[in-house]
Amino acid sequence: MFNKTIVTRLGAMLLISIKFSAQADTLPEQVLQKVEQAARQHLLRQADSSGLVEPKYEVGVVRGSRPLAPCAGPVEVQAVDTRLPARMRFAAVCAGAAGWKFEFVVRAQVSARVAVAAADVAAGKPLREEDVLLERHDISGIADSIADPLDAIGLSGKRGLRSGEVLRQALLVAPNLIKRGDAVRIVAKVEQIEVSMAGEALDNGARGSVVRVRNANGVTIRARVSAAGTVEPVDMPVSTQSPD
Repeated sequence: MFNKTIVTRLGAMLLISIKFSAQADTLPEQVLQKVEQAARQHLLRQADSSGLVEPKYEVGVVRGSRPLAPCAGPVEVQAVDTRLPARMRFAAVCAGAAGWKFEFVVRAQVSARVAVAAADVAAGKPLREEDVLLERHDISGIADSIADPLDAIGLSGKRGLRSGEVLRQALLVAPNLIKRGDAVRIVAKVEQIEVSMAGEALDNGARGSVVRVRNANGVTIRARVSAAGTVEPVDMPVSTQSPD
């Protein structure tokens, strides 16, 4: 009876050991799954914040040559570099005295319906509604694609744009609404009171940019471009006295 009890206990311990070994053997696959899951979650968050239209993903974790040791506790996955989906880096961290940290390269192929040039557009020419359309493209290597065509309309290319080219924020700029030497109207608004006076632009400026303007009294101020030929003072009020 005593021997039978010992054999039973030994058998139970052996089963526990076998289960632990099985878990240790599958741990590397579990880590890969965790890394892939973290990468997918990052891409989903990025797509949501960027407003991507109908995004699709293919995600693959590059297996390293160094074998992973078993981890007694949970493995935490941290993002290291996620600037380009085509080559991201994530770190798997096993805490504890015998813990480890291992970095994985994750390659993702991302496609979505993004804004593209509907025709060739010359450099500096503002994009019109008919110049932009939505098409599905691989944007794995493009970090600044434009999801909404309306965000591109009114902007112009720093260089000539080719038909079918994916529109990127780095390629587009807001056109100058005023140029150096232009006569401008300086408008200051305080509650319900509006005061305006003539001025001369000393810099080129797009909508929202801050430029130097010399007002009719000969004073140079900083003003924000609000429309073509119109600016608003930034850090000083405009005199209410009419210029002589």
